[in-house]
Amino acid sequence: MTENAIVSTNEIGAQRFAASSPSLSLALIPPKAQGPLMRMFADPRVLDKEERADLVKRLRECIAEHPTNSDLRVVLGMALCVDLQPQAAIDELAEAVALAPDSFIAHLKTGELWMRLRVMTKAEDHTRRASLLAQNLAQAEFARRQAATIRTMRREGIERSGYRTPWLSIGRLKLLWRRYRGGKSEALASADLV
Repeated sequence: MTENAIVSTNEIGAQRFAASSPSLSLALIPPKAQGPLMRMFADPRVLDKEERADLVKRLRECIAEHPTNSDLRVVLGMALCVDLQPQAAIDELAEAVALAPDSFIAHLKTGELWMRLRVMTKAEDHTRRASLLAQNLAQAEFARRQAATIRTMRREGIERSGYRTPWLSIGRLKLLWRRYRGGKSEALASADLV
């Protein structure tokens, strides 16, 4: 396939993406960024490092032109997650929620990011809010599945618990040492008896 054919295929895909997009906000994304964005949505591992960086750069430029658009910030937050920049993604998604507090997708994606970062209280809060904002069965199902995943993770103890004092570890080490020493001395005592 020639380079021109690849470019035209990407442009056709980008046009379909913009035309089929339920949100007019996504139509604001430049055509050169829509192709990589579609591939990112299909499989986040497809984009290499340079493509991810370029996509983030183009999305930032788009947000500079439309700073109050919540949907664009959600898309940028997702791209930042794929580019392994969680703090920047948190900032963008928080701004998206601040700009549109009644946005289903902003709350759902913010909840998903907190879930992946294992901060379950915040993940539950945003996911619950997203489920309340769901406008159709598909959205309700997305929120329900995410909430179920969060409950499972909590039940299995997969959660960051914050700061814990290092002295707790020392106490456990002392206990293990005593058990080890106690078992060793019993073994030596029984060997002396034989």
